[in-house]
Amino acid sequence: MADDFVKAVEDGLKLSKRLYFGKDRPATPPKVPSSMDKSGAVDMLLPKSPMVYAVITDPKIVDNPDIPSYQPYVHGRCDPPSLIPLQMNAVELDVDCYLDTAFVRVSGTWRVHCVMGSKSCDCRIAVPMGDQGSILGVEAEISGKSYHTQLIALGENDGAGKSASVETGSFLKPNIFTLTLPQIDGGSYLSIRLRWSQKLSYRDGEFSVNVPFKFPEYVTPAIKKIPKREKIHLNVNAGTGTEVLCNTSSHPLKQLRRDVGKLGYSYESEVLKWSNIDFDFSYTVSPSHIFGGVLLQSPSVHDVDQREMFCMCLLPGTAKSRKVFKKDVIFVVDISGSMQGKPLEDTKNALAVALSKLDPGDSFNIIAFNGETYLFSTSMELATKETVERAHQWIGINFIAGGSTNICAPLTKAVEMLTNSRGSIPIIFLVTDGAVEDERQICDAMKSRLTNGGSICPRIYTFGIGSYCNHYFLRMLAMISRGYYGAAYDLDSIEIQMQKLFTRGFSSVLANIAIDTLKDLDEFEMYPSRIPDLSSESPLIVSGRYQGKFPDTLKAKGFLGDLSNFDVELKLQLAKDIPLDRICAKQQIDLLTAQAWFSEDKRLEEKVSKMSVQTGVLSEYTRMIIVETDERNNASESPGTNKGSKKSDHQKILDSEVPKTIMLQNLGIGFGDLTATAENFPPGSEIPKLPEVAEIFVKAASNCCSTLGNKCCCLCCIECCNKLNDQCVIVLTQLCTALACFGCFECCSNLCCCGQDGQ
Repeated sequence: MADDFVKAVEDGLKLSKRLYFGKDRPATPPKVPSSMDKSGAVDMLLPKSPMVYAVITDPKIVDNPDIPSYQPYVHGRCDPPSLIPLQMNAVELDVDCYLDTAFVRVSGTWRVHCVMGSKSCDCRIAVPMGDQGSILGVEAEISGKSYHTQLIALGENDGAGKSASVETGSFLKPNIFTLTLPQIDGGSYLSIRLRWSQKLSYRDGEFSVNVPFKFPEYVTPAIKKIPKREKIHLNVNAGTGTEVLCNTSSHPLKQLRRDVGKLGYSYESEVLKWSNIDFDFSYTVSPSHIFGGVLLQSPSVHDVDQREMFCMCLLPGTAKSRKVFKKDVIFVVDISGSMQGKPLEDTKNALAVALSKLDPGDSFNIIAFNGETYLFSTSMELATKETVERAHQWIGINFIAGGSTNICAPLTKAVEMLTNSRGSIPIIFLVTDGAVEDERQICDAMKSRLTNGGSICPRIYTFGIGSYCNHYFLRMLAMISRGYYGAAYDLDSIEIQMQKLFTRGFSSVLANIAIDTLKDLDEFEMYPSRIPDLSSESPLIVSGRYQGKFPDTLKAKGFLGDLSNFDVELKLQLAKDIPLDRICAKQQIDLLTAQAWFSEDKRLEEKVSKMSVQTGVLSEYTRMIIVETDERNNASESPGTNKGSKKSDHQKILDSEVPKTIMLQNLGIGFGDLTATAENFPPGSEIPKLPEVAEIFVKAASNCCSTLGNKCCCLCCIECCNKLNDQCVIVLTQLCTALACFGCFECCSNLCCCGQDGQ
């Protein structure tokens, strides 16, 4: 899909050469990389900032709406449609950072500068987001019309609005959301507001936020006299009640306020061209030791859950000398046929880096699986230089993609090998791109084994590749075992995301974390239900709901890397200006969805649906719709114009006030695909679909007509037909009718007797 998008933009930039802007400079398209450098072209033309494109199907409508260029007539149509980037007249960026989450809002004005004033076209909005971005909403106002997105529960309003194609609203890539607005007049101005959330990066006590804000030069208005104002507003509320220090900033921000745990900055300037770098900002919160706090908040009156909210944040500190756990690690890697090519090669590269990071005192093993199980060693091996080298050779020989997928046997074997671990933290890294039928049975077995295990049970760190594996099964496995879950929906991110998960597993500094005093509450619900280990690579966020009196003092307890006991007092404070429900929504929705899948509980599904609708966070049990409101209908209504109408004035007014809705296709990742796994479809590929009956009929009929036309429509044949007498014409007509009947017979045979391929 991304390659098709890039090709459409490339074609659109070529079409934009038709535009003429008088004496002002033309909007010169950038030099597009040659076909030899496909990866460079994709990287260059994919949006790196919020963008809007004109969707061009008819190239002859491309022209300056203010100054017609009288270009030569263009024959044909653009199939697939071309995308011309629209020029942007203003942009404003607002970023609010809370705990480990950033909420981003972008407001901008774009103009359809490339379509005749008498014509119209669709406009596609592209929203690139940062790390683990989640789209929250899109609003647009165009010439008396307004559009906004909202979430509804699955099954709600079915049939009330028209269904949309994939291009109307979908994810171009996991971090790029696109939405298409229908039929915008040439020369119109679009005022658009975009909202999304994303995770902050964390390293050595420093938080950083990176927002895609790199605009290409060709979105700068061609008319030099148009003012171009760029605004940025940044608010930081660490939620820890400790001092916050600014480290770096990509743009010249001016400090507005500075309080304990809070920062405020802004930037506003008239610019010649828009920002050509992403917005980056970093700040330090954590002192040198492990510390944390708990935020408490009452729900709003509109909250579907009226229980009190809490959120615990635990930070690992910056001490370089803090001892990490000794590790017993088993890598369980899928080598089924679908892992062929880049998925398996990137996995091998990430695994090689992970092996190099093991200390000589750590032990490890490798289990490869497809329908069978292959062990590097029958027992755990110390991570000496010689053993690691031997492991590299074994990987090169045995990591050959082929066969089916069986997760249960290798995972059970790995748990058995780590049952007797002492003085170390046992870790299993499970990497797969497929779904299996016995996933719930696997979760049941692991839950029984791991919750009844020793003082430190094996942690299962799960990693899903592509969209055919069941990511909620993998998330559930991780939650049961106090592990973490990672994913790469995009093939280009497999290696880097897998290395992040490996590094997180290797850097645990506090394990078996518990908060005992919360058990005295009347009602208590926590996400995740089993607290995972604290890693030096990221803060730990645990949230939930409760009823009763929250304790005045709270301590978190656990084991340090030297297996000594450790506890830290958590500072309690009321979260007055921090939206706890929005901060915790994504984590809670994902974990509750995993539990709903595992337990097959309809009540949990309904709970997730309500939470999703309330917070705007996408879920598997909600769908996004576009709501269109036309304010011009109300303005144009007058009693005098309705006299001859069958409907009453009151009914017409009611009809005009009913907004139109477009229901987008499901934007969730789903619960895996057993068919794709069984057929070994590689990640990123699409499952072949059988052709529709209408497609077969049109194809057969068009083939028949085109064949007949090719044979009978040359100039000499036409001249010959002009000299025929009536009897010959009648015979020829009967012959053509007979040929048409044969064509229909072939069409019917294709429809009724075709095989699986529909041909």
